[in-house]
Amino acid sequence: MHQDDRTIFEALIKSCQIRIHHGSLFDNSPGPVPNNFDFGRVEGMMLGLAIGDALGNTSEGMLPGERHALYGEIRDFLPNRYASNQPLGLPSDDTQLAFWTLEQMIADGGFTPENVAKRFCRERIFGIGNTVSQFIANMKVGKPWFKSGPPSAGNGALMRIAPMVIPHLATGTKNLWVDTTLSSMITHNDAGSISACLAFVYILRQLVLLERPPEPAWWAETYVRIARDLEGQTCYHPRGGPLCDKFWGPIWKMVEDKVTEAYSRSLSVKEACSWWYSGAFLLETVPSVIYILMRHGHDPEEAIVRAVNDTKDNDTIAAIVGAAVGALHGKGAIPNRWIQNLSGRTTDRDDGKVFDLIQTAKNKFWLT
Repeated sequence: MHQDDRTIFEALIKSCQIRIHHGSLFDNSPGPVPNNFDFGRVEGMMLGLAIGDALGNTSEGMLPGERHALYGEIRDFLPNRYASNQPLGLPSDDTQLAFWTLEQMIADGGFTPENVAKRFCRERIFGIGNTVSQFIANMKVGKPWFKSGPPSAGNGALMRIAPMVIPHLATGTKNLWVDTTLSSMITHNDAGSISACLAFVYILRQLVLLERPPEPAWWAETYVRIARDLEGQTCYHPRGGPLCDKFWGPIWKMVEDKVTEAYSRSLSVKEACSWWYSGAFLLETVPSVIYILMRHGHDPEEAIVRAVNDTKDNDTIAAIVGAAVGALHGKGAIPNRWIQNLSGRTTDRDDGKVFDLIQTAKNKFWLT
């Protein structure tokens, strides 16, 4: 982290310009990873993100039943009209924004929020969401980066937050949480979004060091424990599904109550995600991610496949799930056919770029 990031963070907190509670996480130092750390966990995290996105984005936005009627069970990349109808893994905004974040941190030797914000505005974003579009419009009319992110609880910050773990592996200071907060608020300055990003980065930081998959309850319990005092008592409600107009409250409370209930009832991923809906709103996305990991976190291929097939905003949910299972199991556990057929693009013309960035990040932040 650059020296002035904490100064920026403290000034924004003091002036109430960051929509987040100053929870106990900010006093927690994760510590450096050991010298014998397996960087394959980080490779798995970033490739899992890109693969989940690429597996899902050709059928994004469909309801699971509609998708299954058209494609059957999706277990590999679908023919893509942007690749001459070949089954090639291409990126959407999830991969682009995550890897552009990583690329900019490599260039800067750490996280500089203004530079990352400007990087997001430089090139075409595939499948861009409304909130990120508004952020870019705000930047282009001259608003500062810290005033350009709308107060949105969409999933567009969470989908790209995984690389924030990487520059802090060797140092392990509390600055990981500062940088994650600033990164999140660039596009989504909202308590639900920032707390979700912080909780997920905390989870990823735990996963890269775990020797075996955690118990199913760990996923929900850890999310709730970290997010509760960061998000506070927000009041969101579902936009669709059976829980529409039947739940009002924080995202962490949805996880604590409904996700654990779904697990106790042994609902399938499709059943559970249809219950709370599984769109791009974090009240839908976060429960879907946590539930898939509770049911299938021990099996990285099946976890990603369920995210792709059984959710509505399937590319983003699969990208987040992919980052988690990749961090837990490492690159070696990701099916080789997925890696081989991933284009590795972050634009329409840079084949292999994600692989290059992962290797460069290893050299920059771990091997030096």
